[in-house]
Amino acid sequence: MKILLTGANGYIGMRLLPELLENGHEVICAVRDKNRLPLDPETTSKVSVIEVDFAEEVITEGFPKDIDAAYYLIHSMSSSTTDFDEMEARSAENFNKYMEATAVKQVVYLSGIVNEEQLSKHLSSRKKVEDILYKGHYHLTVLRAGIVVGSGSSSFEIIRDLCEKLPIMIAPKWLKTKIQPIAIRDVIHFLYGVLNNEKCYDQSFDIGGPDVLTYREMLEKYSKIRGLKLWIIPVPVMSPRLSSYWLYFVTSTSYKLAVNLVDSMKMEVVAKDKKLQEILDIKPISYEESIKKAFEKIEQNLVVSSWKDSLVAGRITNLKEYIQVPTYGCLKDRKVVKIDNPEQVLENIWSIGGTHGWYYGNTLWRLRGFMDRLVGGVGLRRGRTNPNKIFTGDALDFWRVLYADKQNKRLLLFAEMKLPGEAWLEFCINDKNEFIQTATFRPKGLWGRLYWYSMLPFHHFIFDGMIRNISKYQKPS
Repeated sequence: MKILLTGANGYIGMRLLPELLENGHEVICAVRDKNRLPLDPETTSKVSVIEVDFAEEVITEGFPKDIDAAYYLIHSMSSSTTDFDEMEARSAENFNKYMEATAVKQVVYLSGIVNEEQLSKHLSSRKKVEDILYKGHYHLTVLRAGIVVGSGSSSFEIIRDLCEKLPIMIAPKWLKTKIQPIAIRDVIHFLYGVLNNEKCYDQSFDIGGPDVLTYREMLEKYSKIRGLKLWIIPVPVMSPRLSSYWLYFVTSTSYKLAVNLVDSMKMEVVAKDKKLQEILDIKPISYEESIKKAFEKIEQNLVVSSWKDSLVAGRITNLKEYIQVPTYGCLKDRKVVKIDNPEQVLENIWSIGGTHGWYYGNTLWRLRGFMDRLVGGVGLRRGRTNPNKIFTGDALDFWRVLYADKQNKRLLLFAEMKLPGEAWLEFCINDKNEFIQTATFRPKGLWGRLYWYSMLPFHHFIFDGMIRNISKYQKPS
């Protein structure tokens, strides 16, 4: 079958793609920016990629017409606390317009479990999208999931941050809310299982794991598996705003996502039945087993995708607007050293950030991240998905990867921290075996210039130390 995979570079899309290819399907990946599809050369040769933004004007010219099925995996919850629902509705309506010009027979949509009449804005938006997609001229299959647990999922990473960083929690009453988590591997099994299955046409199914737990029980089970001590002190009242700030400061989530998550955490999300399990003969694994499998992937550095690499988890939404480093009106710190080990230096560049650190002044980097967090920035908590692989679009601490080409020996980062201006950090190695490190800052007004010059003393020894250590660092044998 020829399958259109929307949101192909998202958390679910990156997990579903290998399943589709392994089963012999021809896949067309629909993304807003094809440079943000982090695939290895072998996988890239097996897929087609088209650039399309379903939230923008519909342009059907060049859009594939001969598709048999499509997966609708477009979500915008992290992009805004106010109008993400309007964006999601517009994207669904435009998706239907694109589908009208194709031969698509089935569309599969991953939504959220709906249990209550008064829904959170997030779940209400998912339900509205479902209603819009049902108006399309195709057979729709909707899978409604609760919390998805797997390496790199937002739910797993939030639970991980809370338990690993807070042995004592003062927690709000939503910790008593019941939910039914499901492992990412089972979500993929369900998504693939309904494909071209006529028993699943024009129907909506709830999917979940075998355990119905409260948020508190989820935290306690995670801590038990990890061998951590955890004390939870519930409080009767904690405002949604305070709960959002609590999640934001303790975990790696963005504030926008924290607000929307807290809004949804008051709602029970429990599957109504096991109908789809019976149709597809799938037996989901337990919550505890899903945690263990997530850590197997983490320990083997096999995390396929992470929610933190989504652009809506940061400051910018379009890499193309920033990939051309400006020169006019900018302040720069450029350093060059001659090297005799370009391959080792390249490996060092590609390992920067995350748990490895920044090769010099890591305490100052952490302090800068903490200060950024205090003013509503992303801070350093995002880390990086893989310790030695970098792809365009990845989150890298409080930077965003604009360009990563190991063959051409160039890495370009854009700062997503709160700044009175815009900042780029570039590493490259030229044909003369010169390692060049360039920090570029485009100040915004007087405050931007004052910021740059006030930081000059720190820049002097931090950037000097970075280029010196990156060029000389040898990994232990």
